[in-house]
Amino acid sequence: MAHGVLPFGVAAIDRALPGGGLARGALHEILGAGGDEEEDGALPAAFAARILGRLTRPPTSPSQSLTRPGPSLSPLKGGEGRDEVGVIVWCQCRPDLYGPGLAAHGLDPGRVVLVRAPRDAEILWAMEEGLRAPGIVAVVGEIGSLPMVASRRLQIAAEHSGITALLLRRWRDGGQAARERSLPNAAVTRWRIAALPSRPSRGEPGVGNPRWCVELLRCRGGEPACWEMPAWEMEVPDATDHVSLATALADRPAAPVAAEKYRRAG
Repeated sequence: MAHGVLPFGVAAIDRALPGGGLARGALHEILGAGGDEEEDGALPAAFAARILGRLTRPPTSPSQSLTRPGPSLSPLKGGEGRDEVGVIVWCQCRPDLYGPGLAAHGLDPGRVVLVRAPRDAEILWAMEEGLRAPGIVAVVGEIGSLPMVASRRLQIAAEHSGITALLLRRWRDGGQAARERSLPNAAVTRWRIAALPSRPSRGEPGVGNPRWCVELLRCRGGEPACWEMPAWEMEVPDATDHVSLATALADRPAAPVAAEKYRRAG
């Protein structure tokens, strides 16, 4: 990992990632599920905001998780001894990014520069330009169609600059989703995020903390967790600042993946 990694702070997930965290200076793809996959893209955006908020906030302790809430203007002391300060370029075709929602997921909306473009090709161009610009911490693009060549260009640009790039897939309809979902691209990891029913906090009635089903569908150089474990059930943090796994998964490491499964997957 030439540019270091960003740990999730959850051992079960970090063990599945080469280097123990999300690779910096690389391209990562995030999908939704069901209707969120095609239209809203709310959970992929929330998951991305958690990652981006962590990129722009220094950890206060070794145990701090990726999903620490609350905005900050402090520079991040990276795992490789680098200071990361600057802005996040968020490219989209629909004007539906909600600033307070970003803040609720740990990303200061004051650090986000919005780029509007009507077509995927223009969003991909803006992302690539952002990956070459100084003072950028990360680049996000909400994309429907993703040609392999375009994804390779983004990955190469991210590797060269050390800037992290996130692709949020937002498909127009089920037909485009079915076509694009199975196509390969150059992203280092591919994630799928779905909503789960919340669990009441401390036995109190009413709505509890949000819960997500997080799947690692692909990981270059790693062992995709979904081959042995369908998903991680994650609870979005409350005032304790820590994400938690479902009890059944919290103390269980992912089972080793046999070499034969790699051959079949290939």
